[in-house]
Amino acid sequence: MTETVDLSLYAKPEADGTVGMDVAVDGIACGACISRIENAVRQLPGVTEARVNYTNRRLHVAWSNELVEPSRILQTLADNGYKGHPFVAQRAEQEEAAEARRLTFCLAVAGFAAMNVMLLSVSVWSGNVTDITPETRDFFHWASALIALPAAAYAGRPFFSSAWAALRARSLNMNVPISLGVILALAMSVVETANHAQDAYYDSALMLLFFLLAGRTLEHAMRRKTRAIAGNLAALRAETAHRFAGDELVSVAVAQLQAGDRVLVKPGERVPADGEVLSGASEIDDSLITGETSRRKVAQGANVYAGSLNFSGVLTMRVTAAGGSALIDEIEKLLEKAVSAKFSDKSRALQLADRAARIYAPMVHATAALTMVGWWLAGASLHDAIVTAIAVLIITCPCALALAIPAVQVVASGALFKAGMILNAGDAIERLAETDTVIFDKTGTLTLPEPHVVNVDAVAPELLDIAARLALSSRHPLAQALAREAGSRVPFDGAIEEPGQGVRAIIDGVEMRLGSAAFCGAPTIDFEPGLSHIYLTRAGETAAFAISQKLRPDAVETVQALRNLGFDLRVLSGDREQAVRPVAEALGIAQWQGGLKPADKIAIIETLKQQGRKVLMVGDGLNDAPALAAAYVSMSPISAADVTQAQADAVFLGARLMPVYDAIEISRKARRLMTQNLWLAAIYNTIAVPVAIAGLVTPLLAALAMSGSSMLVTLNALRARRAGVATEN
Repeated sequence: MTETVDLSLYAKPEADGTVGMDVAVDGIACGACISRIENAVRQLPGVTEARVNYTNRRLHVAWSNELVEPSRILQTLADNGYKGHPFVAQRAEQEEAAEARRLTFCLAVAGFAAMNVMLLSVSVWSGNVTDITPETRDFFHWASALIALPAAAYAGRPFFSSAWAALRARSLNMNVPISLGVILALAMSVVETANHAQDAYYDSALMLLFFLLAGRTLEHAMRRKTRAIAGNLAALRAETAHRFAGDELVSVAVAQLQAGDRVLVKPGERVPADGEVLSGASEIDDSLITGETSRRKVAQGANVYAGSLNFSGVLTMRVTAAGGSALIDEIEKLLEKAVSAKFSDKSRALQLADRAARIYAPMVHATAALTMVGWWLAGASLHDAIVTAIAVLIITCPCALALAIPAVQVVASGALFKAGMILNAGDAIERLAETDTVIFDKTGTLTLPEPHVVNVDAVAPELLDIAARLALSSRHPLAQALAREAGSRVPFDGAIEEPGQGVRAIIDGVEMRLGSAAFCGAPTIDFEPGLSHIYLTRAGETAAFAISQKLRPDAVETVQALRNLGFDLRVLSGDREQAVRPVAEALGIAQWQGGLKPADKIAIIETLKQQGRKVLMVGDGLNDAPALAAAYVSMSPISAADVTQAQADAVFLGARLMPVYDAIEISRKARRLMTQNLWLAAIYNTIAVPVAIAGLVTPLLAALAMSGSSMLVTLNALRARRAGVATEN
């Protein structure tokens, strides 16, 4: 029985009204463990969701009030051979470090013991063809046993404990044949030594453990490095801030900051919250926040983000977002979502590997047993039949197959994050690799998300203030530009945003609308080309705001790079055609449309899908969310509306558009590597199994061959780090 744990202390409300939490799970050894855990937990009454992330060995569970005893989740894990405990970030880091130390110590012990036993084995092998006496050979064998038995008992703990837990739960995992092969090899060696036989297999068992531990240590290091890159964001947070209380400075915890507070940021300090510079000038480094690698000069009126490092000057800023709503908080939420990626939507390659892994362990045992029986019936001695069966058991271990896909996913996910892309879906890599058409929204996607109003002086101050306050209730980039003109930062009560249309509110019995001309019932006004429009109507009064937008700094380069890959490129925008045309022409995109409603975008995407196209949709507005969901795969910038980010399969950081190209390049290479790894594992087994069954492989050669295949697929997966042209920029 597991100890009772009050999981309510760790649970948090989910968006759908249920309660959820993350559980760190020990004992996940292969892809087959994922479905076993998910199926077992889903059977609990009240559980609405159970997702296992193979990369970080974490289970996300959501349940309703029907689950009276959440501690049953941990008991269910224990009943199936796994140990779980509530995930706590600091504890998880400590356990990761402890696991790294344990694997390193086990690897060191196995390597040291294997080298010494191999020296003794070489002496025996050379002596067998010269003049070694039986007494000397026995001495060397017993000396090998004295080294190998305690070393294997210590170094094999990661495999033995997992195999024992699986057997207690009446199931099999890939550690069962590994443990069985090692134990049988050692047991047979002791029997052979006691009977003064010529050969023993202590070296085989130790070499098997050494290479397996080398592969597992390398895999663990890859997973830790990937998460460490993402985890660096937590270190960007300042712990205290210098807040003005009147004219005096008071040191307060960052958590106490509120929107509107004035804060002083000294050189060498990190910006404590998102805000606007009121006075001062400096250079800041916000590369890990926005993706820009060069220092940015800031002065009065500039926006700064929490976590950015202030270099040269003293800045006085006004806090605009704090208390969990800063940009860095949004990034961390996305990272958390990425860490618990929806592996229920596994790629076809991972599904194939999982199915193979589930049936592989029983097949391994059956093959080894039949080999032993077959050789014995064919006239071989029981000793020779058992030795051949041990070689089959070792050489057919499914390590390479189990690592083929997850290893690539881990490395590719790290490369994507380094390129400024965060994945929201477990199968996004494969779908990105298959795309052939890219559709861009214009406003906030091809253009920067911080446009500005150019005709403020031409609008009545009262209407400008009303429009700006209405805009406070919208996440659309044009509305955000207008919101910055608000004299009062208090939005209207009861404001409702209609996706793709605008915002409306009833104040003092009068309806006010802000949005498109059609939504507001306002006549369109022809401004100069390249400007976007947003309209206001109130009791017959209308106003039009012209908003200037700039292309993302590398938009032209990114579009050209995608065109060179052979993509069909399009722009679909809800903005006026007069505003879309200059952007499309500047990028050289011939196929573009403006004035589209969300339903129009979906219809175009569905038409392309019927033509066999696999569409990547890149958008940021609330009106883009349905189109993102309809596309084969989707992306949105970090500045996008929350609901849009939720629909996107990936989110990219910063002002650059190149992460879109890099994500495709990395995903294409990752898919090739997944396919290569599956073929490597298949070819290895096609060759190795018949050779082992034929009795042509000793346990030592079997250990070297099996471990070598695992190392090969792991090293091949590391090639995914070098994909993409912008990852180093």
